Amino acid sequence: MDGRGEFERILVHELFHFVWVRLSNQKRTDWEMILAGELRSRSKGELGWSAEWRKAKIKASDVRQRTTAWRRYVCESFCDTAAWLYCGFAKHDEFTLASAARKARKVWFAGQAGEAHIKV
Repeated sequence: MDGRGEFERILVHELFHFVWVRLSNQKRTDWEMILAGELRSRSKGELGWSAEWRKAKIKASDVRQRTTAWRRYVCESFCDTAAWLYCGFAKHDEFTLASAARKARKVWFAGQAGEAHIKV
């Protein structure tokens, strides 16, 4: 990546922190379930460094107990996924998540935005 679009990617990520806090508990739980499924299937990679380094430290007990570490990863993953979807480019060194997991996340986001469940 040559740096073009980096500002936009970071801006989208940061804006989606505001979206995250406005999601209902059910929507946040639904997102957690997507990520828990990825971890169970040992899906590699992430869609940004902020989620990647947190994911690397997650243990199964963090997921079960919904620890602070798990909840922070879930939030960062949500924001990194939004940045991947809406920043305007498809390739970046930090976009390492396996394609099947990318597709599932894209479908989830499309379902939320398409039904106006994410309030901005």
